[in-house]
Amino acid sequence: MELAGVDPEHGGGDESGRPRRRGQGELATEVLSVLHRAPGPVTASWVQEQLGGDLAYTTVMTILSRLLAKQAVVRSRSGRAYVWSAAADAAGLTARRMRRLLDTEPDRDAVLASFVTALTPQDEQLLRALLNAAEPSPGADAGAGGGDDGR
Repeated sequence: MELAGVDPEHGGGDESGRPRRRGQGELATEVLSVLHRAPGPVTASWVQEQLGGDLAYTTVMTILSRLLAKQAVVRSRSGRAYVWSAAADAAGLTARRMRRLLDTEPDRDAVLASFVTALTPQDEQLLRALLNAAEPSPGADAGAGGGDDGR
């Protein structure tokens, strides 16, 4: 999100000199990006430092806690502190966001149909291949459900 008259490359203030407010989700995205670049599990202080240090430690902890609740990050004990890492790679996180968005829509069929019709031929071919690979082989479910599933 850019504000009018603010050069995003050279500082984050508006015309009054106040710091630019980040858009909704922008800070969480920045934190996840930092975690993806991390050499391994890292402390909240390390994340704060990588973000430029202009954020309060409590703000970073709040974002990490919210990401933990969304299962986008994992944490573990390291001595007296927690260390944090991304729960999935960038593709996995994007897929999780797509599923969450789809779950908020009342007409899933329409959303999926619109998505599929907007795919490039190459993406459609890839999606078909992925769906075919994910399909269970005939007879794999024979003992599980005990009946015909209507396909």
